[in-house]
Amino acid sequence: MTAALVAGLLAGYGIAVPVGAVATYLVSLTARTSLRTGVCAALGVATADGLYALVATVGGSAVAALLRPVLDPLRWAAALVLVALAARGAVTAVREYRARHLATRTTPPPPGPGRAYLGLLGITLLNPTTVIYFAALVLGTRAEEAVRPLEQGVFVLAAFVASASWQLLLASGGALLGRTLTGHRGRLVTALVSSAVITALAVRMVLS
Repeated sequence: MTAALVAGLLAGYGIAVPVGAVATYLVSLTARTSLRTGVCAALGVATADGLYALVATVGGSAVAALLRPVLDPLRWAAALVLVALAARGAVTAVREYRARHLATRTTPPPPGPGRAYLGLLGITLLNPTTVIYFAALVLGTRAEEAVRPLEQGVFVLAAFVASASWQLLLASGGALLGRTLTGHRGRLVTALVSSAVITALAVRMVLS
C-alpha cells in the first residue's frame, strides 16, 4: 500500500512539475481572472493526469498476464522510454533557456470557472506524452503477481493528488509566482527537476 502511494505521488509530480505551455497558461489565466477560476483550471489538468494514470493502470493489469514471459525486457524497455522522456525534457529546456525563447500566442477572453476546467482538461488530454509516460511507468513496474485493485486505486489517487497539489500551487501563486516559474530560469529549473524525478523512477524500476 505504501509503495503504491509513494509510486503514485512520484509519478504525479514527475509529469506535473515541468512548466510548459499549459502551466504558463494556467498561471496567466489566474492572474487575469480569479483564484476560483485558476483552481478550476488546475483541477482540470489534474483530472486529465488522474484519468491517464487510471487508464494506464487498468490497461497494465489487463495485459499483465500476456506479458509475463517478457516482463524483464519490457521493464528495461519502459525504463529506456522514461529516460528518453526525461532527456528530451531536459534538452528542450536547456535549448530554450539558451535561446531565450518564449512562445507567444494570442488568448481568447478569460473563461469562467466551468469553461476553465473543461478547457484545461481537454488540452491536457490531448498531450500524448502523458499517456506514454504513465503506460511506460505502470507496465515497467508491473510485478509478476497481480496488483490488487486497492493498490491500483491508491496509485491513481496519489498521482491525481500530486498533480493537483502542484497545479494548485501554480494557480494560487498568482502573478508573482508566475513570473518566477514561467520565466526562462524557472522553466529550466522545473524541467530539470522533473527530468531528475523521472530518471530516478526509471533507475528504481530496473533495480527492483
